Amino acid sequence: MKHKEQRVCVLIDAQNLYHSAKNLYKAKVSFREILKLAVSQRKLIRAFGYVVRTKSGEEKPFFEALTKLGIETRIRDLQEFYGGQKKADWDVGIVIDAIRTAPGVDVIVLVSGDGDFIPLAEYLKNRGKRVEVIAFGRSASSKLKEAADEFLDLEENPEKYLLKK
Repeated sequence: MKHKEQRVCVLIDAQNLYHSAKNLYKAKVSFREILKLAVSQRKLIRAFGYVVRTKSGEEKPFFEALTKLGIETRIRDLQEFYGGQKKADWDVGIVIDAIRTAPGVDVIVLVSGDGDFIPLAEYLKNRGKRVEVIAFGRSASSKLKEAADEFLDLEENPEKYLLKK
């Protein structure tokens, strides 16, 4: 199903991967290796990383590292609500970028296990796009795995996709 002429767009839900790696392995993710897996020697058209900026700005080196890998960062500020609740949701932004870039690519690679993306996967497939999902299997939605043309489980080789401490 994969061939070198396929044009690929990669959408990386950085928060989803960060929290999965932290909760499952107490480790950080190697976005370099994940991008290589997503592209798989095909033609990368665009790669987006959806990230959240906090007031402290401590994540700035991470954003710069993504940019050096050729990943365009989409940055949203963390919202803090009365009572201490925090929110930074990128779901709508990811969906819009997927739909906007889909006409120019053959494959959309969604790097997230979030089940909220099931309708997106179905929509893209109905438009003739190949949808691949990359995530940690234990924390990924089973319905999203089923909705994708292919699910790539990072837990099959976690050492490769996690940063050494």
